[in-house]
Amino acid sequence: MKPETLKNLDVAIIGAGYAGATAARALSLLGAKVTVYEQARQVKEVGAGIGLRPSTMDQFRKLGIFEAIAAVTSPSDNFEILTAQGQHILVEEWPEKQAFGATTHFVHRGDFIDALLGVLPSGMVKLGHRLTGIVDNGASATATFENGVSVTADLIVGADGIRSQVRARLFSDKAPVFAGEHAYRAVIPAESTSGLVADGNLRMYVGRGTKIYVLPLLHRKEVSFDVTCLAADPTPAPVSSKKQLLEVIAGFDQRLIAIAESLDMSQVNLRSVYDIDPIPQWHSQAVALIGDAAHAMCHHQGQGANSAILDAGALADALRDANSVPEALARYQAQRKPVTDELQRMSRQGWSEDEIKTVFPNQHPGELAARS
Repeated sequence: MKPETLKNLDVAIIGAGYAGATAARALSLLGAKVTVYEQARQVKEVGAGIGLRPSTMDQFRKLGIFEAIAAVTSPSDNFEILTAQGQHILVEEWPEKQAFGATTHFVHRGDFIDALLGVLPSGMVKLGHRLTGIVDNGASATATFENGVSVTADLIVGADGIRSQVRARLFSDKAPVFAGEHAYRAVIPAESTSGLVADGNLRMYVGRGTKIYVLPLLHRKEVSFDVTCLAADPTPAPVSSKKQLLEVIAGFDQRLIAIAESLDMSQVNLRSVYDIDPIPQWHSQAVALIGDAAHAMCHHQGQGANSAILDAGALADALRDANSVPEALARYQAQRKPVTDELQRMSRQGWSEDEIKTVFPNQHPGELAARS
């Protein structure tokens, strides 16, 4: 689209998470007038650490915020998979480091969202706006909120997560799918881990359907500790129990058991694991979905946040290169949907000790697509 057209483009983004904040940065750099509407009265991420892949860090470089993100992260060289007792199954270097000029970086979820929101202009994010309705008018779209505010924009971007109201009202009303797993997550002092990840590598221990991720946050002198196990209870936020946790990891490396025994369970975030089935359409004439709203996936490939960031960059590129908003949205979906459909499929497979051949199956489709 012509620069003068982009400067007159009015964009409303629903949701101020990773996808929404990154899209706000990317679209505002095009010159568009961007406003982000977030239902919460305070944006706060709980949970643990995540990995930002080389393609994601490269996207931040394109958006002029690489240093802001890197400042709250720790770089990593390798991903290691081990048996429950600690024997190595394989060690692989993070892929595409040469292609993107960066390695994977680990970040605490709270630090990450703070850094993303910190690069947005004051006043761009409007808190306390819970979506109650959305209509595509053809040449524009209108969103209404619980507080009585109504907004009409040339483009509305649904970045409102796995339980997206934008998706439910316009594209698919199918509920999220329970993966049959629970995830216990906590951030603990690095000194309490017997040096398990002092080298900066991510380690995953696998056994009997359970996966323990030990992810270093070296810049914080902390470690993200995640136990993902088989479970039958689909309650989104089950009640955590140390007894239950210790039963799940019985027989694992004694150092991992010691970490679990020392946990303050009031600081452990326990959640059921959900994703969504791939949906056929991400956009109408003036509304598009990005991030978990479009393709929420299980965390086994560590690609949820990465996919959201790449979505935001692809959407901005499509708007820059297309002749109209509808054409841009079609281009955006055509580029990103095949990649995330495959990542959703792979993420449902989890990990099996007997089947692991590589950490990065299919040559890491997310990063390869980012190069194309």
